[in-house]
Amino acid sequence: MAIAQLSRGTMYANDWPSDNSARVPVVGRQRAVGRIAFSAQQIEGLTRPMRIAESGSMRIRLPKNASSGIDAVIVNTAGGVACGDRFDIDIEAQAGTFVTVATPAAEKIYRSDGPISELSTTLTLGEGARLDWLPQETILYDRARLSRRLDADIAETAVLSIFEAVVFGRAARHETMTEGLFIDRWRIRRGQRMAYADTLKLSGAIAELLQKKTIAGGARALATFLYIAPDAEARLEDARNLLGTVPGCQAAASAWNGLLAVRFCAVTIESLRDAASRFLVGFRAAPLPRVWLS
Repeated sequence: MAIAQLSRGTMYANDWPSDNSARVPVVGRQRAVGRIAFSAQQIEGLTRPMRIAESGSMRIRLPKNASSGIDAVIVNTAGGVACGDRFDIDIEAQAGTFVTVATPAAEKIYRSDGPISELSTTLTLGEGARLDWLPQETILYDRARLSRRLDADIAETAVLSIFEAVVFGRAARHETMTEGLFIDRWRIRRGQRMAYADTLKLSGAIAELLQKKTIAGGARALATFLYIAPDAEARLEDARNLLGTVPGCQAAASAWNGLLAVRFCAVTIESLRDAASRFLVGFRAAPLPRVWLS
């Protein structure tokens, strides 16, 4: 039975009769549900918003930008993701547009007593479009349960950059993620053909799993940068030169099939952010979104 909810108020089953004569409250914990649908178009060489749709606790803001592109900031007014919450983000960059998407702070995934939270992102890029997906890190509290997916459908001449970081446990509280669930599913299609497919699943004793050399070697902060573009493979050496050496963080780059991937693995999020920030600025030849610095 599906549940309909626009806020953290009473929930109702959405399969009641059309006359609403039998609308009966569903007994259960309140959930947050939010959705954003945003589309940008090119007008006289400038990127401009075409469609903005918001529901629930998700909002998108467009701070002023002196460039020809658009900076978009996604805000979760629920203050985090609790067990069983569901959020969907749909971003479209039409032909010739340039869109940068970020978040104002780290996203917190709270402890769950069973239900799985779901985050879903869909990115669509037209011919010659550029989209930089640069949210700040996701922090998984101990016993958090999260299923996250990212789907992208891009044109052959489009340029897509994705950076996603995840932290296991709250370092400020000396917390380790002893138990929990984290599923991260990425599917990238280029020219309607599958170009990249990756699924990470950590379940159960996550702290023990992260200690294994074949998984994280004791690191608690992981990140992936993905660059899909016509020149992706040609930029491999540039990427490796930019990685440099940052104490407490390991990183490596590879390129194939029209894409470039960089993996970061760090003991602390501070080390990872230091390494990733330097890389992102250098590789993109552009500053980080302003919300990263606030």
